Amino acid sequence: MTSRRAIDDFLAAKRLAIVGVSRNPKDFTRTLFSEFRRRGYDVVPVTPLASELDGLRCYSRVQDIAPPVEGALLLTSPAVTDGVVQDCASAGIRRVWMYRAGGAGAVSPNAIVFCELNGMQVVGGECPFMFFPQTGGVHRFHGFLRRLFGRYPR
Repeated sequence: MTSRRAIDDFLAAKRLAIVGVSRNPKDFTRTLFSEFRRRGYDVVPVTPLASELDGLRCYSRVQDIAPPVEGALLLTSPAVTDGVVQDCASAGIRRVWMYRAGGAGAVSPNAIVFCELNGMQVVGGECPFMFFPQTGGVHRFHGFLRRLFGRYPR
């Protein structure tokens, strides 16, 4: 289970790569991307499918980002996550969050092991919305249920 300390440390970083952001403005990945921007984060979109999103330059790989980022939020499939965490290690990114709201999300057990073996702090699942201060009611309620059933990160 992911620790609350790892979550808070990730969210304390202010320059983040968001890997796997969709070009579709109605996709949930864009909602999450926009929320990080609204909250004052310096976010860098990473997708090989676009050269810019919302006026920001896109990068194909995290290794190409300059200046470097402090962490990477992965909104990818588990199969893609395995390669992206290796890219993060090569780029010196020490904080990785593998997004999950339902299903597997971006979480890959192999990628988690890779991160741990390489001294990278990893959030293996969870949705950042649940941990933002003053988050919306649905996310607060989800957090309440997770606490009630003992599944909220400590």
